[in-house]
Amino acid sequence: MIKSVLLRWPLEIAAAACLGAFLVAVAMSQEKAPELARLGKVEFKVECNGAAQQAFNRAMALYHSFAWKPAGDTFAAVAKADPGCGMAHWGRAMVLLDNPFVWPGNLPPAKLDEIAAALDAARSAGLKSAREKDYVEAVGAFVRDRDNVEHPARLRAFGEAMGKLAARYPDDKEAAILSALVTSASFDPADKTYANQLRAAKILEPIFLAQPDHPGVAHYLIHSYDYPPIAKHGLKAAKRYAKIAPDAPHALHMPSHIFTRVGHWQDSIDANRASAKAASRAQFDGHHATDYMVYAHLQLAQDKAARQAMEESLAAQPVDHFGAAYAYAAMPARVALEVGDWKAAASVALTPVTGAYAWGKYPQAEAINAFARGVGAARSGDGKAAKTEQARLLALRDLAKEKKLGYWAEQIEIQALLVQGLSLLAEGKAAEAVEVLRTAAKREGATEKHAVTPGPLLPARELLADVLLETGKAPDALAEYEAVLANEPNRYRATFGAAQAARQAGNAAKAKQHFTALVELGKNADTQRDSLVEARQFLARK
Repeated sequence: MIKSVLLRWPLEIAAAACLGAFLVAVAMSQEKAPELARLGKVEFKVECNGAAQQAFNRAMALYHSFAWKPAGDTFAAVAKADPGCGMAHWGRAMVLLDNPFVWPGNLPPAKLDEIAAALDAARSAGLKSAREKDYVEAVGAFVRDRDNVEHPARLRAFGEAMGKLAARYPDDKEAAILSALVTSASFDPADKTYANQLRAAKILEPIFLAQPDHPGVAHYLIHSYDYPPIAKHGLKAAKRYAKIAPDAPHALHMPSHIFTRVGHWQDSIDANRASAKAASRAQFDGHHATDYMVYAHLQLAQDKAARQAMEESLAAQPVDHFGAAYAYAAMPARVALEVGDWKAAASVALTPVTGAYAWGKYPQAEAINAFARGVGAARSGDGKAAKTEQARLLALRDLAKEKKLGYWAEQIEIQALLVQGLSLLAEGKAAEAVEVLRTAAKREGATEKHAVTPGPLLPARELLADVLLETGKAPDALAEYEAVLANEPNRYRATFGAAQAARQAGNAAKAKQHFTALVELGKNADTQRDSLVEARQFLARK
C-alpha cells in the first residue's frame, strides 16, 4: 500500500496506551498527510467513545473505496483505543471479506476462519445494542457452517441477513448501503435481466440523492450498472465518485468501468492515469488501472501510449494479487492482438513474477497468455503451436475447476474453443471453424465479463465475424460486428471490421458510417495504422 505517514498512523495509534495518545496520533497524522483526507462523508453510528466514533467513520470511508490495508489498520487501532468497541472487530471482519465482486476465489478456508475469529472478538469486546449484534450476526451468516455449506448458499444467507437488517432499521442508511453491496455482488453471470444489480441500484439511487458525498453509494452504483444494456445509467455516479474521494486510488479508477462500457475512451484514460499515479506500483490497483488504460489507448489507435503505460507497469516489482496478475498477462497480449500482430501474439511471454508467486496460483490470469499465443499461432498458420496452447488452456481450465473457480473455468473453456476454431480455419476447414466459433460466441454471450478486465482480449463474436468476412460472408460478418459494437461501443477492431464488411456487402451507407466512426476514434492516434489510412481514403473518394 502507499507508504505515507497517514497510512502508518493507525499503527501508531495501536501502540497508544490511552485515549489521549489516540487523539494526538490522529491530529498529527491529519496534519502531516492532508493529501489523503478527501475520502467522502460517512456517518456510521456505533456505541463507542467519541474519538473512536470519528475514526470508525474514517475506517468505513476507506472500506467503501476498497482501501483494505488502511481500513483494516484503522479498525484495529480503534479496537485498541476503545477495547469496548466491539464494532471495530466487525469492521475488521468486513475488511477480511475483501472485494465481494471477486468472491469466492480470494476467500480460502484460513481467511474464513480469520473472519469468524474477528466476529468472536466483536462479541467478546461488547456489542451495546441489538443493532450492533445484528450487524455481527449478518456477517456470521456468511461464515457459519463454512466447512459444510458451499459458497453460493452462504452468500445468499449473508444477503438475506443484510436485507433483514436494513428492513429492521430503516433509518440506518449504512445498513441499506451494505445490503445493496452484497445484493449487487450476488449476481448470476447468466442472468441477462440483471435482477440483483437493478435491485441494488433501486436501493442506492435515492440515497445517492440524499447523500451525494457518500463514497460507497457512488461506488456500488457503478458496480451495479457495470453491464452493457444498463451502463448509461451509471454515468452520473461515475462522474461523481472521483470527486467524492479523490485521494482513494480505487475511487479514481472505478468510473472507468462505466466509461469503458459506453466507449468513452479518453475519460477512461484520464481516470486510470490518475488512479495509477495515486496507487503507486506497490499496489495491485496501479497495475489494474494500467490494464484498463492500455485497453482504452488501443481503442484510440494510441499504440505508443499503450505500450509506454504497459512498460512502466511491468518494470515495477511484481505484486502478488489476482488483479495484478491478470494485468501482467493481459497488457502484452492486448498490445499484440488489438493491432493484429499475430506473430508477436504467438510469442508473447508471461511477465516474470519470480519471488512474488508462481503463475499456477492464478490460472485465470495465465490463461490470458495461453489464449493470446494460441490465437496468434493459429492466425499465423502454425496449427501445431495453436494446439499446444489449446491443450494448455484445457489444463488451466481443469486447474480452475480444482480451485472451485467455476466462472473462470467456463471462460477458459470458451478461450480453448476459440483457439480450436481458428486452428480449424488454418487447416482449411472453414465450415467447421465457423461452427466452433459460433458455439464459443454463444457461450460467451451467455455470461458477463469479470470486473477485473475492461473486456475480452478479443470478443468471441468479433473473431467469428473475422472468419465470416474472410470466407466471403460479408453480410453475416457485418451483423456480427455490429452485435459486438452494441455490446462494446466504439471498439476499434469491431468498427473497422464492420466498415470492411459493409463495403464488401455493397452497403455504402453503413460503410461510410463505420469508416467515419473509425476516423473519429483515431483522430488523436499516435500510430499510423493501415486501417486509418484505408478509412480516410474511402471517405475521400465518397
